[in-house]
Amino acid sequence: MLPTRLFDCIAYQLEKFPKDDSLAAKENGRWRKYSSAEIQETANRLTAGLLQIGVSGNDMTTEKRDKIAIISNNRPEWLITDIAVQQSGAILVPVYPTSNPHEIEFIFNDAEIKYVFVSSAELFNKVNDIKPNIPSLRNIYSFDEIAGADHWKKIIALADGESLQKAEMAKASVKKDDLATIIYTSGTTGVPKGVMLSHNNILANIFYSKESFPFYDQPTFKALSFLPLNHIFEKMVSYTYLFTGIGIYYAESMDTIGANLQEVKPEVFTTVPRLLEKVYERIMAKGIELTGIKRKLFFWAVELGKKYDNRVSGGFFYNMQLSIANKLIFNKWRDALGGNICYIVVGGAACQERLMRIFNAAKIPLYEGYGPTENSPVIAVNSRLPGRCKFGTVGPVISGIEVKLEEDGEICVKGSTVMVGYYKRPDLTAEAIIDGWLHTGDIGTFEDGIFLRITDRKKELFKTSGGKYVAPAFIENKLKESRFIEQAIIVGAERKFVGALIVPSFVNLQNWCKQNNINYSTDAEMIHHPQIVGLFRQLVETANENFNHVEQVKKFELLPKEWSVESGEMTPKLSLKRKVIMEKYKDVIDRIYS
Repeated sequence: MLPTRLFDCIAYQLEKFPKDDSLAAKENGRWRKYSSAEIQETANRLTAGLLQIGVSGNDMTTEKRDKIAIISNNRPEWLITDIAVQQSGAILVPVYPTSNPHEIEFIFNDAEIKYVFVSSAELFNKVNDIKPNIPSLRNIYSFDEIAGADHWKKIIALADGESLQKAEMAKASVKKDDLATIIYTSGTTGVPKGVMLSHNNILANIFYSKESFPFYDQPTFKALSFLPLNHIFEKMVSYTYLFTGIGIYYAESMDTIGANLQEVKPEVFTTVPRLLEKVYERIMAKGIELTGIKRKLFFWAVELGKKYDNRVSGGFFYNMQLSIANKLIFNKWRDALGGNICYIVVGGAACQERLMRIFNAAKIPLYEGYGPTENSPVIAVNSRLPGRCKFGTVGPVISGIEVKLEEDGEICVKGSTVMVGYYKRPDLTAEAIIDGWLHTGDIGTFEDGIFLRITDRKKELFKTSGGKYVAPAFIENKLKESRFIEQAIIVGAERKFVGALIVPSFVNLQNWCKQNNINYSTDAEMIHHPQIVGLFRQLVETANENFNHVEQVKKFELLPKEWSVESGEMTPKLSLKRKVIMEKYKDVIDRIYS
């Protein structure tokens, strides 16, 4: 059978490679596996139960179809609910568990949410508190057993012979061009926008990516899933796994990824650059703790890795050294990731080229890709095929879509993967899609006529008061190549020169202070120590050698606390909220230019 709807994935899997571990999660300390057949039966019964409580596709127009929300951590119930809601004819609206009540209230009222599924007591309480402000919301169902909340199995229990027949009729009424989901993008500014994606949008992206990357059918493979499922990147990849027979194992939390990698020993996972940077920082911190010959070998291997180029051979002597480094040092890195990794796909933001080189040198294959939610999402990805991967780029454009660059370098994409539009916002849709071309707002260039390189966000480019354009992302990534710099943001719009806010890597800095006999009582005190300020001045000057005069950082300020989702400076997919940071640290920025 050829799938035409997203929920066809389970029937497809049952036909091609029925599995006993299609999905798996830790329950009461043990891995509980869900077979393809169990997923299909549970999803069908949940669809029937949803119809029993009045959920419907009605006339199948976007406006009239019921909207069902989900706010949950990654777990099998998430995908089963997604499949069941799609089958009922309703539209799923996923929301980040970290969203604040004000944002949830806006999304629920904008989409007129009828029912919501939550995972935990904390999320139940968060939604229950604002329920009186959402006229359309009838009930909250939970995946965990929670006092005072209806359990999701209550809906499944409503299924009977008649409703199961109605469920089959509802499934048959869903067509490929019908919406599968509305994903509200939190973005870095403004109120959330609902991106409408059809079954065909996401399916086309899956099969184009499957061919281009390529994802082969590999029913013996396991993937560890930990990026939020409500983000299109992880959702699209999850359905790709289902269509290729790869078993999906859910990490218990972001804090247990390391332990879960050891238990599951996956062949594949997806990640964002920020998490990869954290892994690298932990590895480097352990390397710093080594002494004598072990320490020398560790940093010798890292320096070798930085020079690795997958497209140009380093020659016999280099390759021999790298082989030794892989046996002595990098084998431990691979073991820390479970020992079976065949590929890791990284996306969501720009990845440091240095990390691409080191991890690939260590035989941990990293492949960077790129695409916005509005394109379902993949536009380009570095490929596993010979000659189709280049570090520092996001790879070749996937098959099946067209890409062009505007005069200012803006990346535009056309094809069956482009969204239907923004929900209830025809004005924004008309701005984003012109003559069928989606304007991404990202600036890029093509290298060797094949490889797409993202140079910056169009909205993030700024002019100094001297009228010169500056692209901050490149400068920020260069600064972060230092093990002492955790996060950085470049400032200077309409100012005389470029400045920077820098969050130090406090773990590495504390070690450096010990080695240099620097005493301090708090991190806030430490960053004002003359020797620390001198160290960072030197780091910035070294980075400046890579930039032209206008781009060079003339002054900087060190900050005492890391930016995070919880404190509001980062989006749930770990991108910086520039506008928020600029406002929050206005006084600090003014100090740079005083």
